Amino acid sequence: MLIVRDLGIEIGPRRLLEPVSFTVGNGEKVGLVGRNGAGKSTLLSVLLGYHPEHLRITGSVAHQGSLAHLPQEPVAGGLGVEPIGLSHVLSARGIDKLDADMQHARHALAADPTDETISRFTSLEEDFRERGGYEAESEVARLADGLGLKEDLLLEDLTSLSGGQRRRVDLMRVLYEQPETMVLDEPTNHLDKAAKRWLFDELEAFRGTVLVISHDLPLLDRSIDRVLALRDGQLREYRGNYTKFLALEEERRLSEEKIAAHQNAKIDQFTTLADSMRGQTAKRARLAKVLDRRVEKLKDNRIEVTKKETKVVFRLPVPARSGDVPMTVEHVAVRYGKLDVLRDVNLITRRGDRIVIVGRNGAGKSSLLRCLAGTQDAQEGIVKFGANVVVGYFAQENEQLDFTKTVLGNLDNSTVESDVQRRSMLGAFGLKGSAAHQMPATLSGGERAKLALAILASSSANLLLLDEPTNNLDPASVEALGEMMRQWKGTIVAVSHERGFVEALEPTHAVLLPEEYFDIWDEEYMDLIEQR
Repeated sequence: MLIVRDLGIEIGPRRLLEPVSFTVGNGEKVGLVGRNGAGKSTLLSVLLGYHPEHLRITGSVAHQGSLAHLPQEPVAGGLGVEPIGLSHVLSARGIDKLDADMQHARHALAADPTDETISRFTSLEEDFRERGGYEAESEVARLADGLGLKEDLLLEDLTSLSGGQRRRVDLMRVLYEQPETMVLDEPTNHLDKAAKRWLFDELEAFRGTVLVISHDLPLLDRSIDRVLALRDGQLREYRGNYTKFLALEEERRLSEEKIAAHQNAKIDQFTTLADSMRGQTAKRARLAKVLDRRVEKLKDNRIEVTKKETKVVFRLPVPARSGDVPMTVEHVAVRYGKLDVLRDVNLITRRGDRIVIVGRNGAGKSSLLRCLAGTQDAQEGIVKFGANVVVGYFAQENEQLDFTKTVLGNLDNSTVESDVQRRSMLGAFGLKGSAAHQMPATLSGGERAKLALAILASSSANLLLLDEPTNNLDPASVEALGEMMRQWKGTIVAVSHERGFVEALEPTHAVLLPEEYFDIWDEEYMDLIEQR
């Protein structure tokens, strides 16, 4: 349970949240919604008690019962005693440390079976049993199977996992913890259809409290019964799922418009009548003053109509013309230790191609894009670029951002010369005002994605390599991104699980992994997009 009283949040001159009180009660499933930059992640950090020091907070937040959090960004190295997936999952109940302590106690007992070593081992073993240590293997196997993660990957170093595999491990940890309250930030990122369905079933069956931030509309429709909508510093509450929220929001806006129109008509009527009485008899002049007071009262109590959210529009500059063959890939192979991820990838691009790399998590999609972008060396093969080619790279984990520079500073090496133009570019991607002086680490996942897009827009790139560009973007921004890429005249190689984005892209070719097959696009491949 979460109990919030008169909570207000400010950052610099901007008020992110007007003081508000609400409670997330036992067993409720609540969705926190709003566009990128509305302040959802900041509000979440305050609710969890680890907000940045530069925020000004008023009011209070109290938790009751155990709470588990799925962060949007993974914790480097995990939280277990070992940097592997299994240890990270078991650490949710402290079983990984208990197991290690039991091993030491067992060796101590074998070496010197005293009352002290016997008592120590017995106490640890009892605690291990009570926490479910002996059932852990079967519980973890069930979670891995439901999320479509091979169990042997749990024994791999977390740094060797793909983004999708790591997301599944983090989800497993939260579900394994079995808390009274789960706070989930974009839980369906990287999940395929089957894993999403399984997660929806788990959340429906979960008897505790859930607070979820998500742009996954099916999740919000199926798994929540209440919406907290954050917009322009106001947090509004609606009962029902996301579809009902949208209907109620529109109904509210239309009602406000109707009331405002009636108020404005009364103001105009009384003002006109008062003006007609001025300069006449003393009695009429007094009536005019009475009407003036009524007009002022109406103006003071005039309802503020909720504005309809504006359509999001992104723009990329017209790219310089590249050669007819922007990029050729020959015999690229990638290995991690003894694991062959890519063996022999070959493809050739023509100017204006839209190539989508299709494959399940761990098939090597991101590895291939990093090799194309030059941020990772292939063990074999070459990547050749044609005449007048400038590469722009959107990395899945935003590795292309400089976290030591401000948002504005990240555009220092762009083709946009003045600060005014750079601010304008950032504003076009929804990063306005004081956001220009924030550090990338203080931005939400969606805002960091928009910063990466602004960097691409302010470059002279005519070949774009896009690795999951829609992750963490709100639905309106996903639509705008797809429309922008559809209209752009350069060459694109993309990895995406977002069907709508791929459809907007209008692919010309596909690279199928792990088959390593380069083919003309077939609509049948669209069914593979969400099967990751």
